[in-house]
Amino acid sequence: MAPENGLGPTGRLRMGALATLAALGLTLGATPERPTPEPAVEGSWAFTNVTVLPMDAERSLTDHTVVVVDGVITAVGPAGSIEVPADATIIDGRGRWLMPGLAEMHAHVPPVPPNGPQRPPREMLDDIFFLYVANGITAIRGMLGAPYQIDLRAEIRDERHLAPDFWAAAPSINGNSAPTPAAAEALIRDAAAAGYDLMKIHPGVSRETWDHMVAVADEVGLTFGGHVPAAVGIEHALATGISTVDHVDGYLEAAAGGTANPIAIVQNLDENRMRELARRTAEAGAYVVPTMYLWENLYSKPDADRVLALPEMRYVSPAQREGWRSQNAGGPDLPPEVVADFLDARKRMLRYLVEAGAPLLMGTDSPQLFNVPGFALHRELAVVADAGISNYAVLESGTRNVARYVSEELGHAGDFGVVAAGMRADLVLLEADPLADLDNLNRRAGVMVRGRWVTADEIDAGLAALAARHGG
Repeated sequence: MAPENGLGPTGRLRMGALATLAALGLTLGATPERPTPEPAVEGSWAFTNVTVLPMDAERSLTDHTVVVVDGVITAVGPAGSIEVPADATIIDGRGRWLMPGLAEMHAHVPPVPPNGPQRPPREMLDDIFFLYVANGITAIRGMLGAPYQIDLRAEIRDERHLAPDFWAAAPSINGNSAPTPAAAEALIRDAAAAGYDLMKIHPGVSRETWDHMVAVADEVGLTFGGHVPAAVGIEHALATGISTVDHVDGYLEAAAGGTANPIAIVQNLDENRMRELARRTAEAGAYVVPTMYLWENLYSKPDADRVLALPEMRYVSPAQREGWRSQNAGGPDLPPEVVADFLDARKRMLRYLVEAGAPLLMGTDSPQLFNVPGFALHRELAVVADAGISNYAVLESGTRNVARYVSEELGHAGDFGVVAAGMRADLVLLEADPLADLDNLNRRAGVMVRGRWVTADEIDAGLAALAARHGG
């Protein structure tokens, strides 16, 4: 039988994520020698003679100065026209590019360990956060909620962790947790009362339950996003207000007459229908979180030895690597030509979405199969660009679009995602232009997280300590 939504083994995917997080919980223990945050963000910084990618439009501002005071950008302008505070720490930007920090909008922070404490050890969390910061990621959206994450979000914003900003999804509504409309209503009301930022949707929800959930979510002001249940379908999900469609979920199925079988999908795809669904997405104002790299791995079943030899694998434990090897071996078995056609169809759908004006958000589903937190985002961007998406649109999906989503859908301040006075100082300093080549995002001279400056040397030292602990 074909899996629901044509997303591969959806149930196994969800259990694989839980197993991955559990493995991380068993192995990320001791704290590496990484920068330790101070209790508060104070101090002045000035990036001088730098090329700024403000991300408010596709443009570069050469030979500029950017001033940061107490975690906020206070001035941006041509060098020589900006007054630099006398006590400012000067960061030489000559020959470098300064842009907003990136966002990971489909991340998983570890759940509560079974039969254990009510939250994972701080060291485990800080290791994961460090991997994100080390990769220039200054904001994440957690998509597998747990009660402790409400306090964790406050701790991060109180600067008790060196960590990206964090938005927390509630434990999901799915076929098991919400078999009835009443059960879904209870989950929505509990999530809103607890203070979660959004409701996560998993497969298995009936149309009746979905419609009642939507009404209650609208009443309490809680947005929702994630998977598109098969009984709901992408068109109804868009019409009823889903805010993010993750994994490009539901589009190919609808464009192939409702089938969830990948073989039938590639045989029955209607390109005009794909374009129409893209248009409806843009009209609905829904965001799309592609997770393209994960789906490539899930369906293609790559050679595990090759993938596990990638440089970032040194930052996860041997147990984690072997867990991924086993998960990969249990993936779907499809003819190679079907896999190639199916993955190419996903890329076309993504391109149609962008051409129609539907906004993208960066996301990977880390730490799912072969996705090392932080590093996986850069693997993802390469696949998205290969779909024919411009470098600027890719960068926009992790910066300005995220701020817009946070403001419009989560109801929080969107004071980030562009380099401008008054914005939060979440920044990445690069040695080369990412608009010319997205690989240049990996050439980081440093990362600033809410005004905390972390140099490339500090990042390298922290990563080296993490690798040494895992035998890398």
